[in-house]
Amino acid sequence: MEGKACKNCRMIITHGEKCPLCGGTDLTNKWSSYVVVLNAEKSDIAKKLGAKMNSTYALNIK
Repeated sequence: MEGKACKNCRMIITHGEKCPLCGGTDLTNKWSSYVVVLNAEKSDIAKKLGAKMNSTYALNIK
């Protein structure tokens, strides 16, 4: 998967230079492993990640 991960909220961004979730601009392409959150309200994994929106999130950011 290609894209940059936001260092603040871990959301993976496929285009642009600003995170649509938190507004952060500190993005990196040095990440590995990801999780796709389909239902952020009910997902225990999303709660542990702090994910409040259905999207793709990086698990490891270097």
